[in-house]
Amino acid sequence: MTSVTPQPVLRMGRIGYLNVLPIYHPLEAGLLPHDFELVSGPPALLNNMMARGELHVSSTSCFEYACRPERYYLVEDLSIGSRGPVMSVLLLSRVPLDQLNGAEILISGETHTSVALLRLLMRDRYKLDVSYTTGQVTPAVRSSNPPAAFLAIGDEALRLRNHPDYPYRLDLAEAWRDWTGLPFIFGLWVVSRAAADAGLFTSDPGELLRQGRSWSFANMDVILDLTAHGCPLNRDELAFYYSKGLVYSLGEEEQRGLMLFYEKLAAAGMIPSAPPLEFFSL
Repeated sequence: MTSVTPQPVLRMGRIGYLNVLPIYHPLEAGLLPHDFELVSGPPALLNNMMARGELHVSSTSCFEYACRPERYYLVEDLSIGSRGPVMSVLLLSRVPLDQLNGAEILISGETHTSVALLRLLMRDRYKLDVSYTTGQVTPAVRSSNPPAAFLAIGDEALRLRNHPDYPYRLDLAEAWRDWTGLPFIFGLWVVSRAAADAGLFTSDPGELLRQGRSWSFANMDVILDLTAHGCPLNRDELAFYYSKGLVYSLGEEEQRGLMLFYEKLAAAGMIPSAPPLEFFSL
């Protein structure tokens, strides 16, 4: 009797934020059949899991792709970005931005891309000499020695964006758009090159993810119902967040914004060079 080698379980990373719900809900709810094991976590954790080969497909930061492009293929026409105010990547400050020179900014360890964007904006856009410390934002804000300014991302940014002690707010995606005239891409979907080259994919995972996006935008009331409970945004704000605040495509303009970000990172010495955008195909 010949033994049959079992197919490996394909694992797909899912950032644990509201902004990717329109991509993943149809997969998680069984509305779109698939064979992936979904693994949820913050961006930095998924970046590390992809880098270690523990995931085969994942939403990941565009900074991670820039650091290790040889390990990944990009999923076509899929991203998390913004053409204006994104609402969920914010610098919140006790003082006006131009008074932050010499200040220390608290940053989250959960994000690489947003921190890189903040560093570029402070250095090249606003010409401010600031320092950074990494820590947990919400406990620090509630402590007896709260920071002068902090970077908040994801659901935490949505909760803290109207904090009375931090009346000065910089939406990083809006600042990028004002600076460059282009969209900013925070997250991408990537496929492991090793898994692809080993022939582990019998179908295009990007097609499944794009189908999830299409289903959700055709059934946005369902997505709004799911996110309304316990969310700091009201229904109208949520609808704006999903349809206007965020962009889920990776078309020509989004790719131009992404490449400009990579070029600026390379010029600042944050990455070795701007990587080419290489896409997965079967």
